[in-house]
Amino acid sequence: MKIAPRDQARFLDKAETTVAAVLFYGPDRGLVSERAEALVARVAGDAADPFRVAELSLGQIKDDPARLADEAAALSLSGGRRVLRLKDAADALAQPLADLFAGAPTAAFLVLEAGELGPRSALRAVFERGDKTAAIACYLDDEAALKGLIEATLKQHGHAIEAEALAFLQGRLGSDRAITRSELEKLALYAGPEGRKVTLADAEAVVGDSAALSLDDLVFALGDGDGAALDRAYGHAVAEGNEEIRILLAAGRHLARLSQVAGAADPRGAMKSLRPPVFFKLESRFLGQLKRWSASSIAEGLARLQRAELAIKTGAQPKSAVAERTLFDVAALPGAAARNRGSLSR
Repeated sequence: MKIAPRDQARFLDKAETTVAAVLFYGPDRGLVSERAEALVARVAGDAADPFRVAELSLGQIKDDPARLADEAAALSLSGGRRVLRLKDAADALAQPLADLFAGAPTAAFLVLEAGELGPRSALRAVFERGDKTAAIACYLDDEAALKGLIEATLKQHGHAIEAEALAFLQGRLGSDRAITRSELEKLALYAGPEGRKVTLADAEAVVGDSAALSLDDLVFALGDGDGAALDRAYGHAVAEGNEEIRILLAAGRHLARLSQVAGAADPRGAMKSLRPPVFFKLESRFLGQLKRWSASSIAEGLARLQRAELAIKTGAQPKSAVAERTLFDVAALPGAAARNRGSLSR
């Protein structure tokens, strides 16, 4: 079965009573791991208990196909429900798992973790179509979720946070739940005694160069039409672990934000109302890009990014070349439009 986002928390509270296996997947690998860890710990009592938790890798199953069924059928020697955890699940496991679930009920409760799986994923299909299996997508934190996570984590350490610092963190974190939590824990320690409000200076001093920061560089280079900076930023974004789809989506969000502000009677005021807000050190670049991008260029850019996303999701290869070429083509759109207008006027 496919668990909708609004139902996920309620489902996970009693997942082991309704299904035999849960697949966590999505672009936020930190959130995938966090949710899987929490479920394993709740079912087994302790995620590190060697008597109630076993782990298998895709490589181990390929080397010894019978091991999957053997581990799934094994009982806990210490009592209680046993958990079988697979951390690097992929479509190659779809048929072995389908065969496993078609047989007798498993003694162990299965928890699988995977990266981003497309709509045509065979592994997703196995878990979404079964009545004793469940698939849970783990998407990147949206604005509200990220704001809540930042405030709640700092509150646990006795800290509030200034608005400018919150805006800075919203622009820099959110690419991976594990990275976000790690950065916030470091920030809480840096802030010192309880009761002290976290400032922008604190946030700038502590929060490192995450994947989200590299995407910020990328989308602003695209908006500026700076090919050299875009080339560097793309390489950096990929090195930080950003997948092609996430990069294209970030570029699309930036153009959509330009579109929201373009044509406003008070562009600066309209920019200030964006959520999450534009980081104040980038405001002048954002306003400058409004002069460069026309409504038609933005619309064409969004259309090209969407076509590239669809092409990658439906198997276009190599994915990196498709994404990179699209980004450079989109970045050049305003310049091409200006040249066309110039030739028509002559």
